[in-house]
Amino acid sequence: MIDEIFGDEIEDDSVIELEESYTKSSWKKTLIVAALFAAVVVLAIAAITMGAASSFGTMEALDTILSKFLPVEEPSSFVQLIVLQLRLPRILMAIITGISLGVAGAVMQGVLRNPLVSPYTLGLSSGAACGAAIAIVLGVGVFGQGRYLIIVNAFFFSLLTMALVYGISRMRGTSVETLILAGVAMSYLFSAVISSLKYFSDNEALREVVFWLMGGLYATKWENVIFLAPIVLILTLLLIRYSWDLNAMSAGEEVASSLGINIKRVRIVCLILASVLTASVIAFTGIIGFIGLVSPHICRLLLGSDHRYLIPASGLAGALVLLLSDTACRTMVQPTEIPVGILTSFIGVPFFLYLLVKRKRRWWQ
Repeated sequence: MIDEIFGDEIEDDSVIELEESYTKSSWKKTLIVAALFAAVVVLAIAAITMGAASSFGTMEALDTILSKFLPVEEPSSFVQLIVLQLRLPRILMAIITGISLGVAGAVMQGVLRNPLVSPYTLGLSSGAACGAAIAIVLGVGVFGQGRYLIIVNAFFFSLLTMALVYGISRMRGTSVETLILAGVAMSYLFSAVISSLKYFSDNEALREVVFWLMGGLYATKWENVIFLAPIVLILTLLLIRYSWDLNAMSAGEEVASSLGINIKRVRIVCLILASVLTASVIAFTGIIGFIGLVSPHICRLLLGSDHRYLIPASGLAGALVLLLSDTACRTMVQPTEIPVGILTSFIGVPFFLYLLVKRKRRWWQ
């Protein structure tokens, strides 16, 4: 009798509580994403004033940037050279690269429902390295010669790796396990090719290959930033559009199929977009590992597995981690610097082993 009298009221109260809880959770996640964005901006401003030549402060650096857009007093030519030509494009490149790797890692982990997946572990980085090594040692390119020979080769071989990995997995029904194992196998294959090229190369080519494999942002130019920025923005927005599909797939393929989601189509489209996103940046920067592995996990601990927030947050976390790493690399042993790929590997390897050995619960149920 009591249920008949108060049943509707109890049900309405439950719905209201759920709506309030959802709204509160959404606001919390939005604030976390906003905080990550603010942290990237603050660190970028601080990084402008850090380096071997640090005879100017934050306000002078900001005035130097604003002088290109507003009628303010221009600073000295020395400050303009350091800020506008050396540090600012490098900082923006670190942000763009971090966003790319973070977003690609979050999407790949969501699509394959495996927390150990990243552009690095799927073999994309090894493919890019093989393409770059072929261009450096043999002078052979996919599309002929030119100043962009190494970049084009690295980009093409990175995408070729993903195509081969997916093609091999399709022979066994496109299972997630086969896809990952195929990526590991391709990594070993390309590593063998790179080792062979290093063995037969001369000293100058060997030195260039080694530097490229260590990864770095020291050769960044404004034309690289201008070229990559719109590509990264467009691909990131396209991947965010698949957030709901990835959320459904995280509950299991049966649940996703019952909701009308074409799992194979979503998987191949997301993998292609994430691969192009990854290949675009590592073709310019060299191998920078583990950003795509670490940043999604940091954000998953803070936000959960809702890809509407996880994808942008992973991009911002990747930008934050890479910018912090690059700033440390160019300030720790002044006036020289450490390739940023070395530091990110030191950070990423222990984190990877922790996930592999100490993971006590499943990310996807």
